[in-house]
Amino acid sequence: MKTTVILTLLSAFLLLGCSKFLETPPDLRTELDSPSKIAELLTSAYPRGNYIPFTESASDNAGDKGMTSSSNVQTNMNPWMFLDVETNDSDSPTYYWYTAYKAISASNHALEAIEKLGLNKQTASLKGEALLTRAYAHHMLAILYCKDYEPETSASDPGIPFIDKPEKFVLNKYERGTVKGLYDLIEKDIVEGLPLLDDNRYKVKKYHFTKTAAHAFATRFYLFKHNYTKAVEHANLALGENLYNYIRPVNNRAFAAMEYLTLQQWYSSTDNPTNLLIVEAVSSWGRDLPFNRFGFTAPILGELIFGDNITTGRFAYPIYGGTDYSLNIPKFREHFVKGSLNAAYGIPYNMIPLLTADELLLNRAEAYARVKNYDKAIADLNTFISRKVYHSADLPVYEPNGHNVNPTRINGFYGVLI
Repeated sequence: MKTTVILTLLSAFLLLGCSKFLETPPDLRTELDSPSKIAELLTSAYPRGNYIPFTESASDNAGDKGMTSSSNVQTNMNPWMFLDVETNDSDSPTYYWYTAYKAISASNHALEAIEKLGLNKQTASLKGEALLTRAYAHHMLAILYCKDYEPETSASDPGIPFIDKPEKFVLNKYERGTVKGLYDLIEKDIVEGLPLLDDNRYKVKKYHFTKTAAHAFATRFYLFKHNYTKAVEHANLALGENLYNYIRPVNNRAFAAMEYLTLQQWYSSTDNPTNLLIVEAVSSWGRDLPFNRFGFTAPILGELIFGDNITTGRFAYPIYGGTDYSLNIPKFREHFVKGSLNAAYGIPYNMIPLLTADELLLNRAEAYARVKNYDKAIADLNTFISRKVYHSADLPVYEPNGHNVNPTRINGFYGVLI
């Protein structure tokens, strides 16, 4: 009898243990069964790749220094030469592609979970963030990997796949669609998601889509879509019409007094008023920036910073590096995470400002100019000038009457009539 009781208890214990084991997901995934878990997932819904290294070297901001000592040689060189980057390392176009679609996947899983839980006060703002992150990642892919939106041709220009469902299979076949179709789907997400956002849900707002950041993104989107009236509308809804206090003040004494490392940190700080949306990305851009072969050169410095410009003043950006090989403007303080406490290896991270008030102001200025509202476009340009220009390093003073632009000055400098 005693042996029977022991065997019965042991069998029950084993069956209970097997039941618990079989109820455990094989990959230990988190079940998205609460708003808090969905909110945690959405922190992964922002692309954690850095597109700046390959876009900057492909731009007019980069020249050939004739030497190199940076770690990402191919990522820096090939875009400058307009060649494919044949690596998927961090800071490469392929890496950004993967991180963008990974972010989209997180957005879609969040949206699926929200649909199961039902839309209520707690889940509405989560849905808004998921829709905005999905729209943002798709638009970045559209900017980088498609032709620009053109009303005359976008209905036939190839797009990239718009993914609106969580992947359930290892290999799925997706249709590229067209640029117009892609933009229509992105716009649908923006229009539906923006009113649902609730800024009070975020502990650190600048790592999430607040209403301000969402309107700034919408401004950029509608500028690309040639809907300039909508671009202006969203720009004004982001921070109001007067953006002066949100523009990086590189021409004041407090900024000039900052040391190099402080300048790097301030550029992407959450305390910097111009930064509207920031993401943490695996990137060595901060350390490579001064030493890339294809980057900031003395001729570019002379043309952009010290050369004649329409304001007749000088741009006050701080320039470091004693030779042509290391010229740079301090940005992107690196956060190096060691593999273990005493390890000499690890992963470099940079904080990347995805949306800024500086860009917002210039986007609105362009939108105003496109609809021939030149007075307001010029007013925005003068706001920008007031925070970026001074007379000279020896006389670091901004003088509105001397530096601001007007139609007469624009016509004289560029030889065009407005």
